[in-house]
Amino acid sequence: MQLITTFSAKGLVLGQLWGGGKAAYPAAKLEGPNRAALLIEAETRLANGSLDSGMGFESLCGALLEIGQSTFVTLNGKLFVNIEFENIFIGPLSEQDKDFLETVLDN
Repeated sequence: MQLITTFSAKGLVLGQLWGGGKAAYPAAKLEGPNRAALLIEAETRLANGSLDSGMGFESLCGALLEIGQSTFVTLNGKLFVNIEFENIFIGPLSEQDKDFLETVLDN
């Protein structure tokens, strides 16, 4: 029996619009060999402005990411998958920003 685990993330990025105000847009989808590497990539892309998936904000404020941990195991020739999710915020977000992102993600 062999276990294989993968990590992925999707979610929303909050950005400052060029004309003023803030908006949410889907974040770029990320994959990584482990949770720590995935978070490092997300933080790096937030800092350099590439975490948005093409919107082109004036600047990025933060993000709400849904991290998925998928564990695969083959048993008696059958593949079984377990997927667990965790939502995390990255970046300097206010409580109002977090509430907004949670509301948008839920809809």
